[in-house]
Amino acid sequence: MALTPSIPEAQRWLRQAKSDLQAAHNDIRHCCPNWVLFKVHQALEKALVAAVLCHGEAFDVPMGLVGLAQWLEAVEPKLRGLADEVKSLHGCGMDGKATQYPSYHPFPITPNEAFHSVDEEEVLKRVQGVLVRLQDHMGGM
Repeated sequence: MALTPSIPEAQRWLRQAKSDLQAAHNDIRHCCPNWVLFKVHQALEKALVAAVLCHGEAFDVPMGLVGLAQWLEAVEPKLRGLADEVKSLHGCGMDGKATQYPSYHPFPITPNEAFHSVDEEEVLKRVQGVLVRLQDHMGGM
């Protein structure tokens, strides 16, 4: 589904990103790190989409987080380093598929069992920092 770029649409996506981040925060230390990682993934994806929409670009959402971040870096040099941060967060387990589907893990591991060594609070803090950076960028447009 192609999104229609506009500031109000971008603001709508950013509001949902903040809601997703709050939902992740609510799950910290409740034995479900895969859900925290999934929710921060969703929050970051929506914040990146919001930032792209502010640039007046229509696109299909399934571009991938790194692709969105790279696109933003290309059009806005002040966002340099964004793609590297997104890649780093992915390396911490923030993934929309591996956090949900057993087929992304060796048998007999499930996503619920796969992420117990992740520092949920640190990942949340880092994603929150990216959201603030993107919100500041959007506010300056």
